Amino acid sequence: MFAQPAWTRHIAPQDIVRLATLGPVGRARLAPGTWGSAAGLVYFVVCFSQFGILEGVVATLVTSALATYFAVGVCGEAERQLGRHDPSEVILDEFVAMPLCFLGWQWIAAPGFLGFLAILASGFALFRFFDIRKPLFINTLQDLPGGWGIVADDTAAALAACLTLHVAHLAWVLV
Repeated sequence: MFAQPAWTRHIAPQDIVRLATLGPVGRARLAPGTWGSAAGLVYFVVCFSQFGILEGVVATLVTSALATYFAVGVCGEAERQLGRHDPSEVILDEFVAMPLCFLGWQWIAAPGFLGFLAILASGFALFRFFDIRKPLFINTLQDLPGGWGIVADDTAAALAACLTLHVAHLAWVLV
C-alpha cells in the first residue's frame, strides 16, 4: 500500500535531486524547510488565491492530491539517491503541502489586502510550527516508508495549520 512509486527510477538522478530540492532553494545553508515553505506560499498566492471559495477548495484539493503523489515519488527517490533519511535539502514536501494551509481562507480572512496578508502570515507560522514540532500524531507519519513518510508529515502539518486557523477564527467570532 505504501510502496515507493517506481516511475521515478526513469528520471535522471540529477533531475530527481533538482526537483526534490527545488533547484538551489533546498541548498540554502540556513533553514531550507522554511525556504521551501516560503516557495510554497508563493505557489499558493500565484496559483490558488484568486479563486472563489468553492473553486479554490476544489482546485487546491485536486492539485494537492496530484502534487502530493508526485512529491512522494520524487522525495523518496531523492532520499534513496542521497543515502539519508528525510534529508533537510529535500523541500518539495513543504512546497506541495503549503497550499493546504489555506483551504477556505476566504471564510476567515478580514476584508482587504491586510486581512489576506494576516492569513498568509498566520498560516505560514502555524505550518512551520506544526512541521518543526510535529505534535500529536504528526511525528509518527515520518515512519511511513520512503517518500510517503517524507510527505505525509508535511501534509498533516498543513491540515493542522488550516484547522487551527479556522478554529481560531471561530473562537474570535464567538467571543
